[in-house]
Amino acid sequence: MALSRAQTNSGESLISSTFASRYVRTALPRFRIPEQSIPKDAAYQIINDELMLDGNPRLNLASFVTTWMEPECDKLIQNSVNKNYVDMDEYPVTTEFQNRCVNMIAHLFNAPIGEDETAVGVGTVGSSEAIMLAGLAFKRKWQNKMKAEGKPHDKPNIVTGANVQVCWEKFARYFEVELKEVKLREGYYVMDPAKAVELVDENTICVAAILGSTLNGEFEDVKMLNDLLVAKNAETGYAWDTPIHVDAASGGFIAPFIYPELEWDFRLPLVKSINVSGHKYGLVYAGVGWIIWRNKEDLPDELIFHINYLGADQPTFTLNFSKGSSQIIAQYYQLIRLGFEGYKDIMQNCRDNAAVLREGVENMGYFHLVSKDSGVPLVAFSLKDSSKYTVFEVVESLRRFGWIVPAYTMPADAEHIAVMRVVIREDFSRGLAERLITDLKKVMLEMDAHAKKHGHHEHVKKTAHQIEKEVTTYWRTFVARKKHSLVC
Repeated sequence: MALSRAQTNSGESLISSTFASRYVRTALPRFRIPEQSIPKDAAYQIINDELMLDGNPRLNLASFVTTWMEPECDKLIQNSVNKNYVDMDEYPVTTEFQNRCVNMIAHLFNAPIGEDETAVGVGTVGSSEAIMLAGLAFKRKWQNKMKAEGKPHDKPNIVTGANVQVCWEKFARYFEVELKEVKLREGYYVMDPAKAVELVDENTICVAAILGSTLNGEFEDVKMLNDLLVAKNAETGYAWDTPIHVDAASGGFIAPFIYPELEWDFRLPLVKSINVSGHKYGLVYAGVGWIIWRNKEDLPDELIFHINYLGADQPTFTLNFSKGSSQIIAQYYQLIRLGFEGYKDIMQNCRDNAAVLREGVENMGYFHLVSKDSGVPLVAFSLKDSSKYTVFEVVESLRRFGWIVPAYTMPADAEHIAVMRVVIREDFSRGLAERLITDLKKVMLEMDAHAKKHGHHEHVKKTAHQIEKEVTTYWRTFVARKKHSLVC
């Protein structure tokens, strides 16, 4: 077969086949923009080929983030990828979709709003931004209260469990709020409500409870926390009115559908705001979160900006400005496409598949389950015997089958516990669960055989510092290998 050729201005012959061109055999600049252009098909092929070395998102069991959506929604996303959400006057329908989502989610969380009232909330790029906004609202309300009472207002604090996601630490550091953490203990990996309330004082802007811990998927007891705080506020003659924020990043789209009797949301009087990740169990690709306030009084007016240079007066309360519209549209698609029934069916499937995996892991005899039967559908487990090999070696061996499973140590004061975690998402079927069990069994038998052949050191209980150093070294080595094989 003859290859077609084209002549450039310089007289160079360009062969139409990308893989026969010089662009695939010449090293491209990695840290500086190249001097010359290259053909679009060559640019595409070069980038696409390197991306093949990434892991398969569907087999990334470390992530809570959605990795599959229906083709019809993919089309909507692609058709709106060039819309800047902040241009509300130019894209009024997209703005309306966001407002509809806010109201649907507010009603899902039992916000005390009438049928004709508008909910108070906003779409964000994820729960991290949502938490920053909620924290700022709590801080400003507390400052206003302390100023009105003529009291110092320069040392706010927030109470959380040590199991909180890193965005809470970011909020505390970026916005100068002391973070008071309730330490964990072996066998209890969520915030203890009683210990949390003990840490509350006059300068506490809120207590943050997690509906779905990242570590083991467990729901914290928001109802107990509310009742204990009500009692403590009463002890002060209501001079204190310490509120609650619920970080429902993972559990907010789970609990209403399969745990409807669980009281964690605006049914509790001290819950003033809730965040949820649309891109987790809201079933949308990465890039959308939501923050909902109980009512207008819980969001200070001075935090809301009004702009008019885009064509009309637009109120805005976000940390960023420009962002895409696709994920907002995708969230609206999922809400009307699935409805309550569809979300309930999907969450039940996730829970059932988690049960299959949990049973398979437990029956192997190698592992101790750390996750609970209820909560976010995931399976977290630790080795019963870490003297021959560690969970970090187990997950590395699983990678050759394509599975991406995280291993990590627990926060203070349970750092000596190292676990593996498998997150069950919508697209993780029972067939995949059974396949993972089979592959994990193979890995464990191989690890046993290798340990028996080469011998192993007797188990010595490591200190928290030793485990932390071991984990850090492992991941630095892992990242270094990635950097060596991939363009960074």
